[in-house]
Amino acid sequence: MSKTYTFTKEERLCNKKLIDELFHNGSSFLCYPFKVSWLNTTLSQPFPAQVLFSVSKKRYKKAVDRNLIKRRIREAYRLHKQEHLYSLLNNTNKSIVFSIGFVGKEIAPYDFIEKKVLKLLMQLSEQIAK
Repeated sequence: MSKTYTFTKEERLCNKKLIDELFHNGSSFLCYPFKVSWLNTTLSQPFPAQVLFSVSKKRYKKAVDRNLIKRRIREAYRLHKQEHLYSLLNNTNKSIVFSIGFVGKEIAPYDFIEKKVLKLLMQLSEQIAK
């Protein structure tokens, strides 16, 4: 299977019922500067994982700052999801929905965010494998 370095609309979590279920019944862990909530699903989807990115409006008042952080997280996720998450999910025939919330206190540079996204994908893979 070839690596897909894309992030399409189908990979984004938009379903309000699924989002509510994720935050009420899902598991979560902290991998600073991120808080990750995840939930196994039985829905048949074209992709094994759907993700939601969030940055607090309370902490970052300017939309420019929130968008910058989300862009950096999305890019790091897009580059590393295939080898660190999708390969495990495809092998175990599972599908999940999860959210990555940014809880850091300052806007981090891309290389720091990329390193932390890699760490959180590893941690998420461990939790799914349990």
